Order: sequence, then structure tokens, then C-alpha cells
Amino acid sequence: MKTPVEGFSKFSKDEKIQWIAQNFTKDPEKTEELLKRYWNTNGEIQKVHDEFIENTISNYYLPFAIAPNFLINGEYYAIPMTIEESSVVAAASKAAKFWLSRGGFKTEVLGTEKVGQVHFIFKGNFSKLSRFFSEIKSELFDSTSDITQSMERRGGGITNIELRNKTEAIDNYFQLHCTFETLDAMGANFINSCLEQFAKTLKDKANTYPGFTDEEKAIEIVMSILSNYVPNCVVKAEVSCLVEALNEEGMPPKEFANKMVQAVQIAKAEPFRAVTHNKGIMNGIDAVVLATGNDFRAIEAGIHAYAAREGSYSSLTHASIEDDIFKFWIEIPLALGTVGGLTSLHPLVKLALEILQNPTAKQLMQIIAVAGLAQNFAALRSLVTTGIQKGHMKMHLLNILNQMGANDNEKKELVEYFKERTVTNASVKEALQNLRP
Repeated sequence: MKTPVEGFSKFSKDEKIQWIAQNFTKDPEKTEELLKRYWNTNGEIQKVHDEFIENTISNYYLPFAIAPNFLINGEYYAIPMTIEESSVVAAASKAAKFWLSRGGFKTEVLGTEKVGQVHFIFKGNFSKLSRFFSEIKSELFDSTSDITQSMERRGGGITNIELRNKTEAIDNYFQLHCTFETLDAMGANFINSCLEQFAKTLKDKANTYPGFTDEEKAIEIVMSILSNYVPNCVVKAEVSCLVEALNEEGMPPKEFANKMVQAVQIAKAEPFRAVTHNKGIMNGIDAVVLATGNDFRAIEAGIHAYAAREGSYSSLTHASIEDDIFKFWIEIPLALGTVGGLTSLHPLVKLALEILQNPTAKQLMQIIAVAGLAQNFAALRSLVTTGIQKGHMKMHLLNILNQMGANDNEKKELVEYFKERTVTNASVKEALQNLRP
């Protein structure tokens, strides 16, 4: 029977590995060998990895790839992508190549405002609270001067603080809704530090405010935390060309353009389709977010909230045909950083940013939006022409062969065999069996 462990965090790495192997795996010796195989033999790099999180026992690797030939605002980029899914990098690269001769991608940052909130309970008259807030608002700003001075010197800082009445949702619930400019930093620690100081100042000032009753003075701070929903930290990426230039898939250009527009319209109207449609977009976005050391969970949460901002979950991309011009674009919220966090610690993150020519946060927003748009274009292009499985399963072929234990010679022969054939698990199994005596 398994039992809890005391002081696990104080174990050495070897002790942690031995404990998990012996108590939770069938073959402890094999488990220990596997976990140690993925240690980094460079002691300094391993030390850095071990200090990212707690209770590390090994490293978990994902492929690090490059999607080349992206033309963005007249500049060429090779985009690093970290992802485990077959065909994502190939699809992005194919879309980049397609638009390379059609003007490339155009991008624009529409805003960089980030958000944090102090959530609190106030049992009293709202007009009195509103008057109190107006009187102390400047003091809220002043109370964070030690935190904000460095950010302000670089052109960032706190941009506004609003008092919001949320009592229609929860009795006596109010919030300070605060906005920030954090420049090239994602800014989570900066924002949270400011918010916690706002909360302290709010409570202290309320406690001595002569216009409040004793009950009103007892403001209850529930929590102070940034929001990963940043609807005003938005970037736009688009491609466009004459309809007649859409001539690569063996389908008449006008028919292809109309089907692309219809595919997007369906994703706008049908949430079941929209989720898969947007998941494909996130294949491209998350892969670059991971490669550049940003927080893909925060990005995912914010983008999916944005996709539902009008009351129903919908497509993140848009398409139109006007005056014989096909236009395809995306607008998404992206709160990113190119300084702080892993950006100066993880060797491959540093390399990824170098490959991208050490972009600012605004430039990285644009690059990542392009990756999402390219991924979606590639997916829709396949869906309305050959179908998604033809290309995806060919890229997945090596995974299937590895699962079936094919050797190198068998892989080489079957990759050639399936160039003009449909890939399925059953067809690959049959072809592999036919190769073997």
C-alpha cells in the first residue's frame, strides 16, 4: 500500500528518483535509467533547468524546429517552433512559402494595455465609496512609486485605476480595475506588486476615512491579481492578394476563395467548429510562445476568452472578398515578454530570440500572430481542397512506423511507398507486414 512521503522536497535528485521509481513504477531500474538518460550532461545547464521549478527528477524534451521563409512587413524571418504534433511546422512553412510571392504578411499592434484587479468587499453606500476613491486615487499612484520608477523611466508604468461596482453579480463586491504598460516585459510580477500595494493603501486609507462608518471602514480585500484577459493588448496580422492569384491547389481560384470565406463563416457561426478551427491557430501560436519562453497557458486563456467576447465562442480569423481581392486576417490579444522570465535563462529560448533578431515585445506579438494566421490558412486550404488527412497523415507516417517497430530500411521504403498512397494505421500495418518475410 502506498503511503505519503515526508520531506520530499529536501531529498537529493537521486533520492527523489529512487522513491518515485520504487513506489510508483513496475520496473524501478528501468525508470531510473530513463529519467537519468534525459539529464543534461552539461552541469551548468542542468542546474538552470532544475531551478526553473520544484522537485525536478529529469527533463522533458520537445522538438525545436524552424519554419522558414516568412515575409513579415518586408522583412524575412525564420520562426522557431516548439511542438510535438506532426505537420504543424510543415503547414506553417507551406503557408509562408505560399504568401512569399503574394506580398507576405502585414501586421500592426493595435494596443499593449495589460490589466490587473484588486477585488474587495465593501458594505456601505456606493456614492461614499466613489467619493473616497476619488480623494485617494492620486495616493494609490504615489504609494507604488518605489515599484514603478524603473518601469516609468523606460516609458511604462500604471496607466489608470478605476473603481468598478460589481454588486449586481455578487453582493458588496467591488474592484479596482487597473491598467498597465509593461513594455518588453510580460510584467506579471510588476503588476502583482503594484496591485498588492494598491490593496494595502486602499485598506489603510479606508480605516481612517472620516466619511465612513465603522462597518464601511472595514474594507475586506479578497485578492489582488493580474488578469490574463487583455482585450486591449491586441495585434492584427493579415494577408491579401487578387483572387486570380489563388491558383495552387488544382481548384479554380474563385471557387477556392469562396470556400475559404465560407469555411471561416462556418467557424464564426458554429462553436463546435470554432473550437477546432481556433485549436489549429493555437498550434502555430503556442509553438512560438513555447520556443520564446513565454507563458502559453496565459496566452491560451486570454485568446479563448477573446474568442467568446461577444457571447458565443467564435472564429479568431476573418476572411473576405471585395473588388476581386481576397483578404484573410486575425486579431488576437497577446501579452508577451522578451525580457525577464526564461528569456535570459533558458539557452534555447535565448537562441530562439536571437534567430528572431531579438525582437521587442511588440515585434514578437506580430511574429506570433503571423504564425497563428499561417497555421489557420494552411489548415483551411487543406480542408477545402484535398482534406486534412492526406497531408497530416503523411507527416504522421514516421510516428506510426516507430510505434510499429519499423527499422530504418523499412521506414525508407515505406515513406517512398506512401508518397502517392493514403496513409492510415491499417494500410501502414499491412504494407509493413508485406515487407517482412
